[in-house]
Amino acid sequence: MYVVFSAVSITFIISCLVMIIASLLSKKTITDREKNSPYECGFDPKGSARLPFSLRFFLIAVIFLIFDVEITLLLPLANVVGVTDVLSWFVTGLIFLLILLLGLYYEWNQGALEWST
Repeated sequence: MYVVFSAVSITFIISCLVMIIASLLSKKTITDREKNSPYECGFDPKGSARLPFSLRFFLIAVIFLIFDVEITLLLPLANVVGVTDVLSWFVTGLIFLLILLLGLYYEWNQGALEWST
């Protein structure tokens, strides 16, 4: 019993020493404010939280999400072509794509897709 206790305690002491030495050797000696701060998409996390946000960036992100969701609604249309008749499949797909194209034209006409200025 004494041998097992001494072996466990020696193992524990050696592993603690190895962890302490590894921790001391792996420490950075130079600390930088930018390296220690979390990445916040280009915003300064230690600055004011009430900075103006680019509305154009938000609008482009929302348009991307809308068209991304509509593409996921288009994908099942290819799977049901064998189940339904071709005419109803074609009409449904055409109406859906026309709605997408009208929405894209409207966004383009309103100037929401302009990347500059």
